[in-house]
Amino acid sequence: MQTATPVRKVSRPRADALRNRERIVTAAREMFVEFGPDVPLDEIARRAGVGNATVYRNFPDRDALVREVVCSVMDRTALAAEVALEETGDAFEALSRFVHAAADERISALCPMVQSAFDKNHPDLEAARERLEGQTAAIMERAQRAGQLRDDVSVGDLMIAVSQLSRPPAGTQCVGVDRFVHRHLQLLLDGLRAPARSELPGTSVTMEDLRRA
Repeated sequence: MQTATPVRKVSRPRADALRNRERIVTAAREMFVEFGPDVPLDEIARRAGVGNATVYRNFPDRDALVREVVCSVMDRTALAAEVALEETGDAFEALSRFVHAAADERISALCPMVQSAFDKNHPDLEAARERLEGQTAAIMERAQRAGQLRDDVSVGDLMIAVSQLSRPPAGTQCVGVDRFVHRHLQLLLDGLRAPARSELPGTSVTMEDLRRA
């Protein structure tokens, strides 16, 4: 008689453990935006409402936490593009909704962290980057096919503009400048509408152009 091989159950993280991890990432994102990537991990733990050991159990070092935050922001921004494409019938309105959502995710404050010491080619980071770039391209292409978005701009142009316009000027606090960001993004969106009212110098900027810069 053949004995059946017992099936080993794969343990899944408990719900409270997942919630703690999400709280840590959320707190880190907020504090990185406010104080930069060198904020003490103890302070992140305090804002997240967890112990220091919980932070280190989830993220063995600062690079792991920074990478998780950057991936989380890119994933959330890509999701905003997906939702805008699915729920918004007007192509340019979908683009506008996405641009404002990307600014709310503070992608401008987190972009410099990609230039830090951690592995920029980490599989998780590359996957999040590809998803974001793909969704951004899709939402721009839809608006261009509809004749609503000028055809001399590309993904890199949009990312640079959103990053620059949602980044506070030197000497001003990030939180205090929030009330101006969406006003200036709307000025950008008006300038992106087709037909174009002026000729842009140079050529459209791709993400590959930005990586080589």
